Amino acid sequence: MSDRHGFGESGEAGRVSKRNCLVTNDWICGEYVRSRSEELIDATVQHVGITAVSVAIGVAVSLPLALLARRWRFLAAPILGVTTVLYSIPSLAMFSLLLPFFGLSASLVVTGLVLYSLTILVRNILAGLRAVPEEAREAAKGMGYGPLRLLWEVELPLALPSLLAGVRITTVSTVALTTVGAIVDKGGLGTMILDGLDTQFKAQVLTASVLCVLLALAADLLLLALQRLLTPWTRAHRIRTSRFARKADAAPGVGKVAEPV
Repeated sequence: MSDRHGFGESGEAGRVSKRNCLVTNDWICGEYVRSRSEELIDATVQHVGITAVSVAIGVAVSLPLALLARRWRFLAAPILGVTTVLYSIPSLAMFSLLLPFFGLSASLVVTGLVLYSLTILVRNILAGLRAVPEEAREAAKGMGYGPLRLLWEVELPLALPSLLAGVRITTVSTVALTTVGAIVDKGGLGTMILDGLDTQFKAQVLTASVLCVLLALAADLLLLALQRLLTPWTRAHRIRTSRFARKADAAPGVGKVAEPV
């Protein structure tokens, strides 16, 4: 039955559908976020879980590899070479190579991500260990420190800034690579992105993509704060260096080249 303005039930339904961004398949759709909030949260939790486990295992594997490369220098080139080759393998090819061993499981995705993380983590940890001053090692040995105590109480703390920098880079890249796990339905937000592309569901593609970017930014900021908290001496060193540079620039005649007569 029509009302006095001439709109029947069909007209009212048409107006509602025009206002419904899900029906019009808009890129930005608040109704999608409200109606699929639980699904988005579950995908985000899975994404964070896979990323955290992969990075943690990557650190656990990279540390002994870096120690081996530091202890026996002839092993450094092979270890770094193998990790570089692994990093150069395309993600789809990597997962395909691992498929016979792990099947369509989360272990497949985690193993691939761990292998990708090795090149950055091993290089950063090795660089941090090599940067430890020899004077610090000799002083610790003079105080009776054994190899294990020297490693845990002197070398690793001094190498911590480089290690944490590697963890930051690895975490951000792992957040991105986790999306490839969508091919085995274990990609967190990547699964939603792939499903949205298959069905041309614009709001789902954009929402999941934005959440993935925000997740990477949040992880980077969180790890940056942790790095500054655990290594306050590096920030103090940068401040002193900056002040010294400003004083040197302000001093008359400093840094100026004498003009030829």
